[in-house]
This record gives sequence, structure tokens and C-alpha cells, in this order.
Amino acid sequence: MDANDRQNEIMNLLTAQDRVEVEDLARRFGVSLQTVRTDLRDLSARGQLSRVHGGAVRIASAANRGYAERRSLNADSKRAMAALAAEVIPENCSIALNIGTSTEMVARALSSHRGLTVLSNNINIINMMMEDDSKDLILAGGAIRKSDGAIVGEDAVEFFARYKVDFAIIGASALDADGAILDHDAREVSVARAILKNARSRILVCDGTKFERAAPVRICDVADLDVVITDRPVPAEFSRAAEAADTRILWTRENESDENV
Repeated sequence: MDANDRQNEIMNLLTAQDRVEVEDLARRFGVSLQTVRTDLRDLSARGQLSRVHGGAVRIASAANRGYAERRSLNADSKRAMAALAAEVIPENCSIALNIGTSTEMVARALSSHRGLTVLSNNINIINMMMEDDSKDLILAGGAIRKSDGAIVGEDAVEFFARYKVDFAIIGASALDADGAILDHDAREVSVARAILKNARSRILVCDGTKFERAAPVRICDVADLDVVITDRPVPAEFSRAAEAADTRILWTRENESDENV
């Protein structure tokens, strides 16, 4: 089977399923892992699939999911991660949270914290905290993305540049094993970067399924973060990049947490 036949078969497989794995394809075709990676790289360059850690996904699978659907995905894991984030964040401090279902869950987990100053470009977060008199709330200004209540664009970027908070808490749509933290919307990414830039401590809250997804816009690298909170052990390459940068990785499992770095 030549490269063209293999690549056609890979696309046929992705018609029937969301994802293919490098090792599975190598066994199926009787070729080396490197040969399969070359096939996937060629198909990705032609825009026919999106590469992820250990394999590839259909382009449709890599697209950003609807916000309501994302809220329901991995809800238990998000609650556990949020509880761990709440342990990391003390009372009587300032925090900034960006748009995302994981950051919304963190906001819920902080309900018992007192003396917080909360900045966000996420209308949902500000709304859920409105009745808490113990917190000062500051909503970013700018254009509202109606699909999810995000405030994005240059006005929001300039808003966060006026502050220096104790903690930045962000989410992401995809993670690469090499340490890249990724999202889909360049405007949203610009706001996330501004939040990270203007914080003393930077925290990513992101479940492990994001290693199986692809997104085109880089928010930052794991080296730019102080803490990564996730729900399972991370790929070895990601762990090594975090360790080299002295970035802590905290993960949850069966309602218990451990430190991976």
C-alpha cells in the first residue's frame, strides 16, 4: 500500500469515527510509526484532518463545540478541578477569570471565599456572584459574544491592562503535548493573554480531554503558567516541559488530588 492509498484509507476511517491513533494505524498498515506520522502531517497540511497528541481527528471534531454542550461535558471532572483551584486561591485577594465552562465552575467553587475582588470578561461569572456582598465584582467592557456571554476585543484587552491581580484563572480549548495552550478565537485569546500578563500568579484549569482536541491559536505555553490543574496525569512530554519551567501540575482523581510535578 503506497502513501496515497494509506492516506485515503485514513480519511475513510475518519468518516466512520472521530479519531485515529498513530499506533493503531501503524499496525493496520504494517508500517512504522514515523511513516504514519508523515501521512498525518501531509493530510493536516492539506486541511483534511487535525493532528492531536497520539493521532488525528476529523476537522469537524476539532471545531469548537457549542457553549451549552460544553457546560455538560465532563461536569464531574470540572467540579473536582474547581474544588482544587479553590484550595489554591486564598481569601482576601484579587482574581481575574476568562470565558469558559471550567472557569465558571471555579467561580462557583469560590462562593464561600470572602474578600475577593473578581474581574472577568465572562458575564455568566459576574451574574452568578451578584448576590454575594463579600465580593467586589468588575466586568470588562467591550463587544459581547452572544453565544456564550464573553466580552472580547481590544476594549477588553485594554481593560485588563489597567489592573494587576493576584491570580489569573483561565481555561483553554486544546492542549498539545509539547506544552502549547490553545484556543479557537483570536479575539478571545488576546483577552486571555492580557489576563495572564497582568497577574502575579497564573493558573490554567483544563481537563485531560483537551489533549485529544486541536485549536489553531496559541494562548501561551505551559512555561508561562505557575499552576496547571487538570483531572488526570498529563503526557510525559508535557510533564517534562512543566518541570523544566517549574510549573506545578495538580490533578484530581476519584475526588482526591496529587501533584504531578
